[in-house]
Amino acid sequence: MNTLQRRKAHSPELPDMASHTARIDELCAAARILPVIKIEREADILPLADALAAGGLHTLEITLRSDLGLEAIAQLRKLRPDLRIGAGTVLDESMLIEAVAAGAEFIVTPGGTQALLEAGRESPVPLLPGVSSASEIMLGYNLGYRRFKLFPAELAGGVAALKAFRGPFGNVRFCPTGGLNPGNLQQYMQQPNVMCVGGSWMLEDAWIRGGDWQRVTQASREALQLLA
Repeated sequence: MNTLQRRKAHSPELPDMASHTARIDELCAAARILPVIKIEREADILPLADALAAGGLHTLEITLRSDLGLEAIAQLRKLRPDLRIGAGTVLDESMLIEAVAAGAEFIVTPGGTQALLEAGRESPVPLLPGVSSASEIMLGYNLGYRRFKLFPAELAGGVAALKAFRGPFGNVRFCPTGGLNPGNLQQYMQQPNVMCVGGSWMLEDAWIRGGDWQRVTQASREALQLLA
């Protein structure tokens, strides 16, 4: 029995997959655009989150691509309780457990393994698994998942793939991430099976290194205006 299974055995109140799906829907409806964030410097954590929030983006995916990912999640959950903070680039069960312990309110993965998908079923917070093919969708679907991250969206077929998936997977919805930008944002969001989109175009490295938080705010605001 793994850690999450033991936790579930002693915590019958853990949500089921329908509750996880409803929570993902709630988060995505509120977010519309999910910024995918890699924290390189601890000093950037709060001002970067504040800049995104000032531009209207209040649901943030903090990736675990850097050693500061978990610290950023814990810090934001404590100091910015009005924001909704999730963990991205979660690759296995141990990372999932660490992210939940740090306070992540949702989990995002670039792909899925049987073990990780099963762990997500038992997690107290919802998991949004990454997929790029019909077979991967079916693997998650068989375990109760109905919401997925299409990644890398542009390389996986983009809007054409989303249109094709609508046929066999009529009750599945996606958060496309990977290759999205202001030029194709509207086209993605017009698809009936897209619930929100993810990206990092509002997080230019030069802006962050230079502390140009106003540019981050403006890019975030302009992206949301495209969806108005």
